[in-house]
Amino acid sequence: MLRACAIDFGKGWEKHLTLVEFSYNNNYHASIKAAPFEALYGRKCRSPACWAEVGDTQLTGREIIHETTKKIVQIRQHLQAVRDRQRSYANVRRKPLEFQDGDRVLKISPRKGLVAYKLELLEELSNVYNTFHISNLKKCLSDEYLIIPMKELKLDDKLNFVEEPVEIMDREIKQL
Repeated sequence: MLRACAIDFGKGWEKHLTLVEFSYNNNYHASIKAAPFEALYGRKCRSPACWAEVGDTQLTGREIIHETTKKIVQIRQHLQAVRDRQRSYANVRRKPLEFQDGDRVLKISPRKGLVAYKLELLEELSNVYNTFHISNLKKCLSDEYLIIPMKELKLDDKLNFVEEPVEIMDREIKQL
């Protein structure tokens, strides 16, 4: 976002940094469903009347409002372009995951909301919460002959796989 504004404003980009910050803080963010300023303070921010440095030529009335509004609109366009570009990068690999009854992802019970599924787990996994976000599930494409029985797996309390050595393959003694 800042890069886009720096390129557009050229060498004087640092003079517009306050306007970029103002535009960012007062622009709608989909993640919080409000502008950051509005979410933090519970009200809309008042527009800057005069952000000129001391000693700069002072613009009057309509000129300053016009200049500030023009720059804020330009910055908002850059923000939107950055958002669109990021969205297009994210959507390249994104594909909607839909599971049907009978798919082998363990066993799906009814959906719990738009992005969560409730699974029927084995008795050995009874201490695990049985509702999972869809991003944590994958469609099972394995062969039934490759299934390992749970009795052969050893899991600790945090469900980490416990490995035990089967045999010592090599031994080496180092001398100092």
